[in-house]
Amino acid sequence: MKFRRQRREEVGINLTPLIDIVFLLLIFFMVSTTFTRETQLSIDLPEAEGRPQATVEEQIEILVDESGGYRVNGRALVDSRLRTLQAAIYKESAGDTTLPMIITADAQAAHQDVVRAMDAAGQMGFIHLSITTRQPAAPAPGDG
Repeated sequence: MKFRRQRREEVGINLTPLIDIVFLLLIFFMVSTTFTRETQLSIDLPEAEGRPQATVEEQIEILVDESGGYRVNGRALVDSRLRTLQAAIYKESAGDTTLPMIITADAQAAHQDVVRAMDAAGQMGFIHLSITTRQPAAPAPGDG
């Protein structure tokens, strides 16, 4: 008996839908990616309008100077480490984390130094935190 061999069709995978999906994913990721430029920005201090907050007798004020030094309620700290700052804040607040805290930074102060002061307050549990701003400069006569 002679059996005929059935002709085998070549098995192939259609790659067209796969390529379409890959291109769609590529376009999606290209569109959704944000590109950042590494440039140096010149930033002015923030200006805000509004009524000044009523002065509270008991508050903690942290001053950050341009060299990264701290003053807590007018007293300079020996260094600018986080633990030293927290110890000074604890000493001034006597452990009362409900006191309002004001952070005032010099225009030339590094962002890291301001964030360190905010981090120290946050780790200690202070929730009433204010950052001072300056009033907008009045336009000079003739400026429009």
